[in-house]
Amino acid sequence: MPKYYEGKEEDGRACGGVREDLRQCLLESPCVLQENKSPKQCLREGHCRSLQVTFFACKRSMLDTRARFRGRKGY
Repeated sequence: MPKYYEGKEEDGRACGGVREDLRQCLLESPCVLQENKSPKQCLREGHCRSLQVTFFACKRSMLDTRARFRGRKGY
């Protein structure tokens, strides 16, 4: 189960769970902790890539008119 659901309040925004997990992944990455880079720089370097792709797919599914039948991607 994603870290997002463990003792946290529900975020009412779209793709909130994926957004929170991506944020936590970046803040806990060695790029931020050891190299003292910003999370934005670490994201550009390719850290937490799978969560970034999932977040992009979730945001893209919001624009897809078929999503009202299939549901939003992500969690």
